[in-house]
Amino acid sequence: MLSTALRTLRTRWVTFVGSFVALALGVALIAVMGLALASSLEAPDRGPERFAAAPVVVKGMDTLRVTTPTGDRTRKLARPRAVPADVVAELKNLGTVVEDRSFTVRARGGPGDLVGHPWSVAAFTPYRLDAGRAPKAADEIVVSGGWARPGTRVRTDTGTGTVRVVGTVAGPGFENAVFHTDARAAQLAPRSVQLVVDADAAAVREVVSGSDGVQVLTGDARRYADADPDRDSEALTAMNALFGTAGGVTGFVSVFVVASTFAFAVAQRRREFGLLRTAGATPGQIRRMVLAEALLIGVLASATGCVLGSHGAPKLARWAVDEDLAPRWFTIGDHTWPYHMAFWTGLFVALCGVLAASWRAGRTGPAEALREASVDTRAMTRGRWLCGAALLLTAAVTLPLALLTDPGDLLHRKTYVSRPMLLITAVALLAPVLVRPLTRLIAWLPSQLPGATGMLVRENAATGVRRTAAVAAPVLVTVALAGSLLGATATLNGAKATEVRERTAADFVVTPTSDTGFDDATLEKLRAVRSAEVSATSASAVYVREEGVALATSEARAADPDPLAATARLPLAAGKVSDLDDDSIIVNEEWERHTVGQRVDVWLGDGTRKSLTIAAVMTVGTGNNGVYITPRNAPDAPVDRVDVRLSDGADPSAVAAGLRDAARASGGQVLTDRQWVRATYPETNRTTRTGLLLVLGIALLYTGISLANTMVMATSDRVRDLAVLRLAGATRWQVLRLVGAEALMVVVVGAVLGALVAALNLLGMWSALGLLSVWTPIRIPWATLGATVSACALLAVASAVAPAGLSLRRGAVESAGVRE
Repeated sequence: MLSTALRTLRTRWVTFVGSFVALALGVALIAVMGLALASSLEAPDRGPERFAAAPVVVKGMDTLRVTTPTGDRTRKLARPRAVPADVVAELKNLGTVVEDRSFTVRARGGPGDLVGHPWSVAAFTPYRLDAGRAPKAADEIVVSGGWARPGTRVRTDTGTGTVRVVGTVAGPGFENAVFHTDARAAQLAPRSVQLVVDADAAAVREVVSGSDGVQVLTGDARRYADADPDRDSEALTAMNALFGTAGGVTGFVSVFVVASTFAFAVAQRRREFGLLRTAGATPGQIRRMVLAEALLIGVLASATGCVLGSHGAPKLARWAVDEDLAPRWFTIGDHTWPYHMAFWTGLFVALCGVLAASWRAGRTGPAEALREASVDTRAMTRGRWLCGAALLLTAAVTLPLALLTDPGDLLHRKTYVSRPMLLITAVALLAPVLVRPLTRLIAWLPSQLPGATGMLVRENAATGVRRTAAVAAPVLVTVALAGSLLGATATLNGAKATEVRERTAADFVVTPTSDTGFDDATLEKLRAVRSAEVSATSASAVYVREEGVALATSEARAADPDPLAATARLPLAAGKVSDLDDDSIIVNEEWERHTVGQRVDVWLGDGTRKSLTIAAVMTVGTGNNGVYITPRNAPDAPVDRVDVRLSDGADPSAVAAGLRDAARASGGQVLTDRQWVRATYPETNRTTRTGLLLVLGIALLYTGISLANTMVMATSDRVRDLAVLRLAGATRWQVLRLVGAEALMVVVVGAVLGALVAALNLLGMWSALGLLSVWTPIRIPWATLGATVSACALLAVASAVAPAGLSLRRGAVESAGVRE
């Protein structure tokens, strides 16, 4: 039988090549994502950057550590503590002590990521003065990066207006630094949480040994004094999420399309199997022949895919670095397990893809097989019915269950990425049942037009169920993923924007341009504006132990209750905003304890433990409803937002002018409520958005190749049918138009099924948002879906018409006489 299979390869080369290409590409994509994921598991060791020349760095408490029955839990504090004053005094007796400060600076014509520091710390950094001199006055600065030369005057947002560059420093370039005098830096950033100490490390440790949470950093540990010491681990986490999501979806699409292609390739050969059965082949021989062919193709294609993956992975890594999705050190490492995973996955999928079809082909009698050669009468096997129904039932049960138990889970990325795959697989398995009625419905109007083209398109697509389902499968996957993923993120962003609009009762919002917030003098000026009620709020955090073993972090806003009640409409489920005081807290329904009057033990943003009474409870919403506390419970948190409500009869333009005058000295920006909502409109995280685009780009690329591949396979199998049409009197161009119309019909079928899957997924998210008290319209990415369907349609038509045109170059009688 193997020799027979090899002989048939000459006449079935298109089918074999199509299966080979689909599998090799799928294995290559799995290998690429596996290599990228494996390379993002470990980061190289990083040494200190800013304080590479500092003997010792003393850092205040910046980590909260809570003991639970299952071990200690830690969280980074939102407001790290300063080194205690008595410790600083003792350290000054040991040697030179320099207070370090960091704050954002915006300068006209300068880079967008400028960071300010006091000049004294420059001596302990890799920076060295290469031109000019050190700053001596409040309006003098020294810069790195070469973006300004000594003598240049620059306008900044630091409140002094124009400053003069008096020097430049050369350094390794890990940041764009701006150095002020120590006194000016202390004015711009009053809080200092770390010190540089020029003294013996052992003596420093002895001094700070009795201080809670104070750290002494020497050697490589000095990197924890850098601005973002955990950026490598954070980058790894982001890359793991990016490549993990892309790899999961890529693996699903690859497996799905490869299995569909192999099953279709076997189904195409029913006439061949019928002839073999007539010649005396047993069912077991048929099955062994098909499995042997799949094994041969699987081994060769999987090996080819691994080779392609080894060349594609470095290109993906370079793209990730160029797009700032990965740090500069990221490269593809020397890992072998992704190749094993990709190879054996490809081989397994190839064998599984033909197993069910070969079993059915082997069970069919000779005469029955010959009768089935032209029309698909039983496209659904018992196993396909069971698997499709089981998956559809699972999707139908898990969605209401999630809505009833935890609707917020449907808003998480891992959920709205994975749930479409369940429905896609279920719909694809049941596609032969849906294809015939859907095709007749879509083709009803074209079939009523004059001529036979519409009728032939309808009947060919409806009777060739396997062919239609196999060609529609790649389109179904791409449209469903594009609609589900982009629609989910757009709908979620719209819901968050709705929350912002509904919660904002202010007429104006004043925001600072620096991360140091507004100073007391500016706040007094804002409160003095006539006909304006001002609510100044600060960003902080609250930590709570949930279920005795987990340490949860909640974003917190610190505000005075009366101004807050006047300028905000909190989505309260119970309690009143006016009941908030220094001994209470406003929480949301996600908290383990969320009953008004209950007391909860929390840790504030600086790690202080405190017991507070629940004054009010908010609904969960999209997960952005944090907690509210008073300013006294947010120590050292700068005011980063001022909401302003107009008094009755006030002149908006006059109040706006007064607010601008009050905020001008500190560089504050005055926005109307609509401008502020637009400015803060939630957008998908850049890494998430790029990850989704990467997923969809891979899916579209693979779909395009698989669609072209399957269309060529399907069209090459219809040479005799097309020749019969020529013998019946159809011209060459009429046949080609028919083939193009059939390809377009199949794409529409796949698009409709994909749109149905996307609509069901988005409906689930919309229902979850409604249960969370956020009613927002479903956002459908029409432009993306239109572009995706158009690309699939163009590719399908071209892939069908081109081989049909080549086959019609032979005479009709010659083509009609082709035998297999």
